[in-house]
Amino acid sequence: MANHLQLGFQDASSPIMEELIDFHDHALMVVLMICTLVLYLLTLMLTEKLTSNTTDSQEVELIWTILPAIVLILLALPSLQILYMMDEIDEPDLTLKAIGHQWYWTYEYTDFKNLSFDSYMIPTTELSPGHFRLLEVDHRIVIPFQSPTRIIVTANDVLHSWAIPTLGIKTDAIPGRLNQTSLLTTRPGIFYGQCSEICGANHSYMPIVVESTPLSYFENWASFMAH
Repeated sequence: MANHLQLGFQDASSPIMEELIDFHDHALMVVLMICTLVLYLLTLMLTEKLTSNTTDSQEVELIWTILPAIVLILLALPSLQILYMMDEIDEPDLTLKAIGHQWYWTYEYTDFKNLSFDSYMIPTTELSPGHFRLLEVDHRIVIPFQSPTRIIVTANDVLHSWAIPTLGIKTDAIPGRLNQTSLLTTRPGIFYGQCSEICGANHSYMPIVVESTPLSYFENWASFMAH
């Protein structure tokens, strides 16, 4: 859960988010080295009296042509690896369908019969102590942790976006189209997200809450909800 003084990412709760944070740190180190090199060259140009050797050198021109290409390769390879990891869905244990409406979510557990529900934000006046304003819902998504889950996302009216930062998920919900992504939580917990597409007047009132639980608890919950 983020706080008002937080400068970095939320703690990763999925392998994809761990990879995204590692790539972010890797990219920042590359940017830091580039800025350091440019600052050094600027300082050298301003302090040296004779600059003809650096401004008219073919060797320097060759270096500043090849070096950016190497930097782009160092950024592109891990980025492409993460993109393929995010798109890969291999034999999921559970399939969940998320449907965006103005302004709430509908969830369908397609592996269970008659297991679907609407998820509305709880108004501020009805919040229980310890719940978060504008983030708590009346019906949470419950999934077993360490179980691959396929999320199918679509919308019923306008564009929405199903996003949970701590899990590294952000998938557009488009009317008439099914987008899918994968989800794997590495620990039990409650993870919060929101619709990240400007979908109307109540756009900020479409929270998403995922509760990652042990398998035995999930089975009891699914049995109760299906009846």
